[in-house]
Parts: sequence; structure tokens; C-alpha cells
Amino acid sequence: MKMTRTFHPESYGKLLAEYQPKIITTYAENEQAIALVLTLEHRPNRTPEEEMLLQLLVTLIEQFEETHYPIIQGTPNSMLVHLMDARDTTTEALAEVIGSLEITLQIVNGDAYGGLRLRTISKTQAEALADYFNVDISLFS
Repeated sequence: MKMTRTFHPESYGKLLAEYQPKIITTYAENEQAIALVLTLEHRPNRTPEEEMLLQLLVTLIEQFEETHYPIIQGTPNSMLVHLMDARDTTTEALAEVIGSLEITLQIVNGDAYGGLRLRTISKTQAEALADYFNVDISLFS
């Protein structure tokens, strides 16, 4: 039988006084908040007050990151180039995924010509790329 825990405003007030959560305005504050969230997430038998503090911190982190780490809306080709840069992937390695170095070069260089796409990414190629990079296929469509 599971016992329901009661929320204690006094205990929550003590947690707020101890950690003093506020709107996050710097990268350092964000890192501190993330560290505290990780500590709370891995704490066995979190109290209702700790759970409330955890939710508050996650909300503050999300707000900061939406402003400071916006999701870039790009073309499928630019998303591919971004993933290649981020994961230090060579065109040759990608050619093994796509099946042709020539086609890979056309896709990768597609945005290098004033936005003129030399080749779009096919559905089959998008599926292979999504599997390779372990991302959602929608990035390439």
C-alpha cells in the first residue's frame, strides 16, 4: 500500500531559502541549476517539496535555454551540414550511408550556391541519415 505524502509549505519555504531559485540570466546560473536538477532527479524518495523545487528549476532552465539556445530552423541540407560539423563526420563517411560520394557532395554543397539546391534529400536517404545520426527524420524533409 502506497502512502501519500503531504506537501509542507514550511519545508518548501526552507528549500527555497536554501537554494534561492530565480530567473536564470547567465550560463553559469544555468549550469548551477542543471547540477541541482540532476542531484534532485537522482535522489531516492524525493519529498513533495523537493519535487516542487525540481519542477520550478526545470521551468527556469527551459525558459533560459529557449532564449539562449534557440532551435535553428534550417533547410534539410543545412541541418545535415550542422550535424556533420557537430559530430565531426566526413563526407566520405556519409557517402557510405547515402551510397554515393557524388550524391553526398551534391547534397552537402546544396546550400553553397546561393540557396540553389543541387540535390534534395530523398525519403530513403533521409531515413538512412536519421538512423545514422540518431535524429528524427523530419530534420531532413
